[in-house]
Amino acid sequence: MAFFIVETIIGEIGLEEKDEKLIRVYLPNEKINKEIRATPLLKKAAKELQQYLCGELERFTLPLELTGSLFMQKVWRELENIAYGTTVTYGEIAQRIAQPRAARAVGMACRRNPLPFFIPCHRVVGSKGKLVGYRGGLELKKWLLELEVCQI
Repeated sequence: MAFFIVETIIGEIGLEEKDEKLIRVYLPNEKINKEIRATPLLKKAAKELQQYLCGELERFTLPLELTGSLFMQKVWRELENIAYGTTVTYGEIAQRIAQPRAARAVGMACRRNPLPFFIPCHRVVGSKGKLVGYRGGLELKKWLLELEVCQI
């Protein structure tokens, strides 16, 4: 495994790689206790993340490794389909994955998303469009949505 820290306009973000796939993002509010070893993939991830946070990139191009239950993986794959600059509700994601009563479970999968930004769980909002739950905190979620010019 390799690990790299990137300085961004929102603080230090850690990026972790295994077998040439991005496996985890550490947000500024999370403790980072890893030995730094940059790889070409992590350098590319850092560059794309910087571009995204500056409003210059709408879609990431990196290989991702998603580790979690089948349900979580299904949710995370569906989150990848949410267009830049738009939001959907937890209930809408549940409908899209053919689990219409699983809105709360979708919320749990979003909270456990190991790759925020790259898997855009910040684009998922409550049933009435309200900002709820985000691993990086609601302030960061709001900032990301404003960066994308979402109507919140």
